[in-house]
Amino acid sequence: MLRSICTIIISLLFLLPVSAAEGIRYHQVPALPGDGVYSLLRRYQLEDYPCNHEEFYRLNDINPNAGLMVGRYYYLPIMLYEFNGKTIRSSIGITDYPLAKEIETYNDHMLGEGLRQQSFKESKVLWVPFHFLNCEGDKSASANDTEVLEIDAGETTSEVNLAASSGGNRVFPIFGKEYEKVPLESVKLRGRVYYIVTGHGGPDPGAMGKKRGNTLCEDEYAYDVGLRLARNLIANGATVYMIVRDPNDGIRTGQYLDCDYDEVIWGNKDIYRQQLARLKQRSAAVNKLYLQHKAQGVSKQFAIMIHVDSRSQSTQTDLFFYHHPNSRSGKALATKMQSVMRKKYKVHRASGQYHGNVIARDLHMLRETKPTSVYVELANIRNAFDQQRIVLEGNRQALANWLYEGLE
Repeated sequence: MLRSICTIIISLLFLLPVSAAEGIRYHQVPALPGDGVYSLLRRYQLEDYPCNHEEFYRLNDINPNAGLMVGRYYYLPIMLYEFNGKTIRSSIGITDYPLAKEIETYNDHMLGEGLRQQSFKESKVLWVPFHFLNCEGDKSASANDTEVLEIDAGETTSEVNLAASSGGNRVFPIFGKEYEKVPLESVKLRGRVYYIVTGHGGPDPGAMGKKRGNTLCEDEYAYDVGLRLARNLIANGATVYMIVRDPNDGIRTGQYLDCDYDEVIWGNKDIYRQQLARLKQRSAAVNKLYLQHKAQGVSKQFAIMIHVDSRSQSTQTDLFFYHHPNSRSGKALATKMQSVMRKKYKVHRASGQYHGNVIARDLHMLRETKPTSVYVELANIRNAFDQQRIVLEGNRQALANWLYEGLE
């Protein structure tokens, strides 16, 4: 009996995912057919950091040129910490709140992708990628990381000074070739930061409708209006972040915008498949930037979530707004934006009627984002009358212009 117990204990010790280095525990996985080091790290979103590659070779004591053996278990540069049931920060001994949210989002994504069998709250084990704590500034450079959409007219870069002093154009490739040059029309929004978060994207097209045999995808139309709004804000001196980004879809002309799945999140990160993980990914991106600007003394920061609703085909809606029930500033901003819409409809709609509401809702992106936040629903994507509001290019620009006026 004693011999059996000892045998079981020894077997369990061999199964524990602990590296030989300094007693730190690391996650261990088998190599699958076709796996190389890069593909294995990519599966766990570790490939972008050279230090993760170096740590992988060190942990497994293999040469950088060595191949992987199918079925053999390898240590990944994912450190394992015991979750104390309270907070991530107290569990791993950090004080950085945005970093803790990134760790939470990473664990949620691993669960959503099926790479974790249980959430960290159930298993009491946190996965912390090595680069989160050890590789600051080590990420491989990429165009989307260095292409900064935001420009503050008070900065001292030659590009901004040239635009401010001579009325010259500034170039923002995210808007597409036709719209990438953005003249600085004023500095009235100088010192303000806006986060434009358009709905869905990547693996999730959002609400879908049909018009004359064409498929309408929520994420494409929300993104186009979001880009047009961002361009208006930038033209007047604001700092703007497009949190959802498409590498090749700038501001588009025409009625029917092709549905694709290549959108990413700020920082060139893939959009998570699981819904809650996606939402946490977006709120974490906004909050990290918010805290950076707050530390710089920026007090006026706003998050605008842009969506297209989906209701029965017979339901006609006007553009409407959500704010969080506990946010006075959110309610005030939503009410101001609604007021602008009412005035515009009075002039541009034949009946002069506008029925868009301001509604309090406890939505994740309103509850979890730190800036003053407003959620905008542009139309019912399934209603033929509402579809005109987003399908016609001139209407998309009008929406962006009117939303800008509400924010101004």
